[in-house]
Amino acid sequence: MSNPGFTHLDALESESIHIMREVAAECKNPALLFSGGKDSIVMLRLAEKAFRPCRFPFPLVHIDTGHNFPEVIATRDRLAAGLGERLIVRTLEDSIKKGTIVLKSETQSRNVFQSVTLLETIAEFGFDACMGGARRDEEKARAKERIFSFRDEFGQWDPKNQRPELWDLYNTRVHPGENIRVFPISNWTEMDIWQYIEREKLVIPSIYYAHEREVIQRAGGLMPVSKLVQPLPGETVIKKTVRFRTVGDITCTCPVQSHARNAQEIIEETAVTRITERGATRMDDQTSEASMELRKKEGYF
Repeated sequence: MSNPGFTHLDALESESIHIMREVAAECKNPALLFSGGKDSIVMLRLAEKAFRPCRFPFPLVHIDTGHNFPEVIATRDRLAAGLGERLIVRTLEDSIKKGTIVLKSETQSRNVFQSVTLLETIAEFGFDACMGGARRDEEKARAKERIFSFRDEFGQWDPKNQRPELWDLYNTRVHPGENIRVFPISNWTEMDIWQYIEREKLVIPSIYYAHEREVIQRAGGLMPVSKLVQPLPGETVIKKTVRFRTVGDITCTCPVQSHARNAQEIIEETAVTRITERGATRMDDQTSEASMELRKKEGYF
């Protein structure tokens, strides 16, 4: 007999909690990737519901590009400290100093290089599973991926050779050097995330809500002005009321024009938008050399 009080959010939450507990039960040394963005904050709440009042059976891990929005980093640190959970931060600067990452310039987008530092971090701590907040509705390459996604000894993903997940049965077997990326909220949508944020009253970085910001019109998007993004000849700095649908490297993450200043208003806005979350907000996804599928094959999460 169905429970009329059991909503679709309850169903998604239950599935995600089951996946997290499966990781904790089957994997020897897992980690939860946590950036301080909205999806990873939802993941954090799900982990609380899965394991509290005990400590999480895994650390929180962030691969810091050094090009992050300060509001996001501040939220990351505050939430991790408030829960008393271990937060491991490894930066691309670490890899740059070792010579495993070579940049053309300081202002170059660093998203494409995150996989290098992530693979180094996995090797450093011997993680056999990393849980991430990716969702299938974000991008077509992510839609191809299993919830428990196998990576070979080189950290690479083969989209043509994936393990079956019939009846939600997950294969966690890996050999030394291999690992699994796990996506507990893979079946959630952007709308689900915002409805959950509203229901749970989650505190997220302020830049997700409408605010006035200096921007530049560039390549069909609005680039936020910062020390890393300055106007080119012929470009004009303008002020607009905007919000961020997704956050990442500040050199390639675009806000959208919006007057939605709370979760409910964003839910209403999301219901009528026809542009995907990353479709017009992440410039690095638009170039073939930095495509999501290529990055994932090389180890991106």
